[in-house]
Amino acid sequence: MGRNGEEPIPDQMETIPLLTPYKMGNFQLSHRIVLAPLTRQRSYNNVPQQHAILYYSQRTTNGGLLISEATGVSNTAQGYPETPGIWTKEQTEAWKPIVEAVHEKGGIFFCQIWHVGRVSNSGFQPNGQSPISSTDKALTPQLRSNGIDVAQFTPPRRLSTEEIPEIVNDFRLAARNAIDAGFDGIEIHGAHGYLIDQFLKDQINDRTDAYGGSLENRCRFALEVVEAIVNEIGADRVGIRLSPFASYMESGDSNPKALGLYLVEALNKYGIAYCHMIEPRMKTVGEKSECPHSLVPMRKVFNGTFISAGGYVREDGNEAISENRTDLVAYGRWFLSNPDLPLRFKLNAPLNKYNRETFYTLDPVVGYTDYPFLDIQA
Repeated sequence: MGRNGEEPIPDQMETIPLLTPYKMGNFQLSHRIVLAPLTRQRSYNNVPQQHAILYYSQRTTNGGLLISEATGVSNTAQGYPETPGIWTKEQTEAWKPIVEAVHEKGGIFFCQIWHVGRVSNSGFQPNGQSPISSTDKALTPQLRSNGIDVAQFTPPRRLSTEEIPEIVNDFRLAARNAIDAGFDGIEIHGAHGYLIDQFLKDQINDRTDAYGGSLENRCRFALEVVEAIVNEIGADRVGIRLSPFASYMESGDSNPKALGLYLVEALNKYGIAYCHMIEPRMKTVGEKSECPHSLVPMRKVFNGTFISAGGYVREDGNEAISENRTDLVAYGRWFLSNPDLPLRFKLNAPLNKYNRETFYTLDPVVGYTDYPFLDIQA
């Protein structure tokens, strides 16, 4: 029986669009519900911990796609406490049992790699140095998610043209380490105002060299990272996350549609596995997106798998798939609080409410692996 006391109809449950199979390049997915990359701040001293084995395996289904939390590519990439890295042998080895646990349950696991750029302060940086960025413009203080604390950011140091290949190489080595750790592929974090986005967006990028000014120049760094990683691990193992419409961390752009279209067309050259894009406006439960078709032009241009994210619930996720606006839908907060989210969607069962206060605590259990599963099986 369902939680509402009505007997579910199996044929209807099996055919909802989110639960139809999909082939992403070389990967056969059993459904279209993706675990979005979610920073959880429980990787002490930037090393993944044993409790992550349970966290990720809880959210694994046979043939399901998971994307790891954002994982630093170097010791200059950090901007948040206790986030994981993958630039050292110790970190790479620590990821192995986590990846193995996902694979044992039949999951497909991509590692999201990032560099926060100016979204940092000297306390996170080696020798207390300034964070690096495309610019030397400081980020203004930001209210943290708890609504109380304020994050302070050290004014960044503008990377010289000659230094940029070193950062590209950091991404390449991190991707190699991720494959060595057993991940099926990597996702390049090019969204939400972090380093790659700091080159892409004209609200931030004020450079006058080959990495600033025109669309082509502002996209150069991102595409150099893509090319280096494709050459290192193969295009079929590479995805990228982009947010052309977002202004998070003061990362707005004067023409986000043009930026998005330029990027996806340029990405086609490399034949990467997927492009993961963020809807312009985040939604909350019970609300519809104000512009649900905003990503459609990019979706039509991009040749690979298209993943959409942005506060989706069951109903509008199904609509997005059935209307061919996307191939896969990434779920964050709802997957965080419902480790058995695909089953709940299948049964149209009630969802656990998420608790924002435990999103970023250091507790290895509370708000992490203690969200309840349904007490029925299907």
